[in-house]
Amino acid sequence: MTVDEAYADVLRITQETARNFAWGIRVLPGPKRRAVAALYAFAREVDDLADRKSPARAELELWRAAVEALPASPDGRSILVALADAMARYEIPKEALTDLVDGALMDCDRSRYGGWEELREYCRRVAGAVGVACAAVYEPSSWESARPRAETLGLALQQINIMRDVAEDWSLGRVYLPQDELERFGVEEEAIAAGRTGPEWCALMDHQASRAETLMREGLELLPLLDRRSALCVLTFAGIYRGLLDQMRSRDYDVFRERPHLSAAAKVRAVATL
Repeated sequence: MTVDEAYADVLRITQETARNFAWGIRVLPGPKRRAVAALYAFAREVDDLADRKSPARAELELWRAAVEALPASPDGRSILVALADAMARYEIPKEALTDLVDGALMDCDRSRYGGWEELREYCRRVAGAVGVACAAVYEPSSWESARPRAETLGLALQQINIMRDVAEDWSLGRVYLPQDELERFGVEEEAIAAGRTGPEWCALMDHQASRAETLMREGLELLPLLDRRSALCVLTFAGIYRGLLDQMRSRDYDVFRERPHLSAAAKVRAVATL
């Protein structure tokens, strides 16, 4: 497979499976757009393996080994060919990619997290690492300043994902809401199983939302370090996720009857009002 064919495939994957992500990267110049699409396609492959009822540990380990070999020995799969080229063009830290796989491997071993510090480490691996890898493609004016902010923005988006996907995660036998916070706000897991909301649930989710907003404010300090088009890309991601958060809040955090999502018009409004 040629590099052009590989990039065409990862762009197809992004457009077909990640409408929110595709919205953001369309503002990037071609080379950066292709590189970020390669990162997304890789993250999607890893996430899909982790989201099986029985996470595919052996396949995840193979992906980790393949990443360790990059950029020297892509095996012909489009994602690896595209990643190898992206890593040759941009200083994407390899440990960010292996961190992502390590986060998915955590799903093989555990389905609950005692508190935020435990959950934060999981989020750092599965989402903060993606933020770091993407930031390398954006080529910030100061990598030392950009890296922690990009990681924090990834944590913010993952926190919102966790809120949005409570019902889906429950179907996989997982609860990512910290156990100590469930207890503090008086929410038992049977309420999640029943899709039951109420004052306790709203208080718990308000707490999650406040955390997401704090992380997002810190993460968006990345923007002054980026060129205009890269900053617009990041703003698009952040605006869409903030729109999802606002939608969940407006529905009293009932994420059970209908999975939160934004229409195209709502995405435009969310980005414009961030």
